[in-house]
Amino acid sequence: MSLIVQKYGGTSMGSVERIKNVARRVAKWHKAGHQVVVVPSAMSGETNRLLGLAKDISAHPNLREQDMLAATGEQASSALLAMALIELGVPARSYAGWQVPVNTDSSYTKARIKSIDPTRVQADLDAGRVVIVTGFQGVDDKGHITTLGRGGSDTSAVAMAAALNADECLIFTDVDGVYTTDPRVVPEARRMRVISFEEMLELASLGSKILQIRSVEFAGKYRVPVRVLSSLTDPDMPIDEEDSSGTLITFEEDTKMEAAVVSGIAFSRDEAKFTLRAVPDTPGVAYSILGPIAEANIDVDMILQNLSVQGTTDFSFTVNRADAERTQEILEKQIGPAIGAGEIVADSKVCKVSIVGIGMRSHAGVASTMFRALAEEGINIQMISTSEIKTSVIIDDKYMELAVRTLHRVFELDQEKN
Repeated sequence: MSLIVQKYGGTSMGSVERIKNVARRVAKWHKAGHQVVVVPSAMSGETNRLLGLAKDISAHPNLREQDMLAATGEQASSALLAMALIELGVPARSYAGWQVPVNTDSSYTKARIKSIDPTRVQADLDAGRVVIVTGFQGVDDKGHITTLGRGGSDTSAVAMAAALNADECLIFTDVDGVYTTDPRVVPEARRMRVISFEEMLELASLGSKILQIRSVEFAGKYRVPVRVLSSLTDPDMPIDEEDSSGTLITFEEDTKMEAAVVSGIAFSRDEAKFTLRAVPDTPGVAYSILGPIAEANIDVDMILQNLSVQGTTDFSFTVNRADAERTQEILEKQIGPAIGAGEIVADSKVCKVSIVGIGMRSHAGVASTMFRALAEEGINIQMISTSEIKTSVIIDDKYMELAVRTLHRVFELDQEKN
C-alpha cells in the first residue's frame, strides 16, 4: 500500500462529466489499496470569472477580500469531487486549506506555505477515506484565508505530499508529460520519460508552463518524487500502466541522463530589455541602477555591462514584460537623473530562448554549438546568460520560433537517446 497525492488541474475538473471521470480514476487507486489525497484546482475558467466579478466591483479590489472570493472556486470543485466519490461508494471527505490547516504567510494573492499539519488528513486516511484538500489556498497566523497565486495548486499538492511523506505526487494535467519543447512550436518535440529535478527547475524558471516553479522548489527541498501525466486518458487504465506513463521528475542522475547533452528548450516572450547609455563607469553604479528596481519588487533577469569607453559604459538588463511600464517610469524619473545616464532605451520586442541539460556539465562546446546554429540562421544574440546546466540568450522575438526549431534539430532532441 502506498500513500499517493494526486493533483488535478482546472481542465481536468472543467465539467460535471470530467469530475465524474476524476472520481473514477481516484476510486480505482483507492480500490487497489492505496491511500489517496486529492488536490483539485477550481473548474476551468472559474477563477477568472470570480476575479472578473471583483474587477466589476472595484478597479483595485481589497486583496484580503479577493482571496476570500477566489478561494471559493477550489472549495466548490473539492466538494463536488467528494460527492462524486461517495456516489461511487468510496468514503471521501473534503477540506478547505484553512481546515487542514495549510499555514501560510500573509501575502494575499501570492502567499507562501510555511507549514502543513497533516494530523487531520492522516486520521481520515487511516479510517479508509479518500481526502480532498483544496489547492491554491491556506490560512495565515491571524486566521485569514490566503491564496498562493497562479499555479498554486501544484505547490499545494507537492507540499501536502511532503507533509504526509507520500510515496509519490501525481500531477494530472491536459498534457501527457514534459516535452523537449512546446509541441505547438516544434511538432517533432518528444515526451521525456525521465527528467532530473535540476533540469525541471531550470525549465520551469525559464518559461516552461508545465509546472509552477514553487512546486518544483518544494519537490527539490523535500525530495518528493513527482510524475506529470495526462488526465485525458481512460480513467480505468490499469494502475501499473498509468504509474509508468508521463514524465518522472527524479533525483537520481545517471550516466544515461548525462549522455543527453541538452534535454530541453524553453522560451519566453514575457521579456523586456532596458539599456542605459553613457552611464558613468564608477564603483557602485550597478547598485545605483538595480537597487531601486529591487525596492519596487521587480525581478531582474539578465544583466549586461559593457567595457568602459572614456569613463562611461552601457548597462542593459531584462525584466518581465508585465513590469516594463513601472521599470521605465523608475528609470526615467529616478535612476536616470540620479546617475546622469545619457539615454534610456526600452525594447519590449525581445524574447528569451534557453537550452537546458545536466549533460552540459561534462560536455565542452555546447554554448558555441548553440551560437553557431543561431548565426547560420541570421539570428543576432543581444544578451547571454549561463549556468552550469543552461545557456540563455535574448533575441528579437520575431525569430523565437525559428530559433527553437533550429536548436531542437541541431541538438537532435527529436531522437530518443539510448
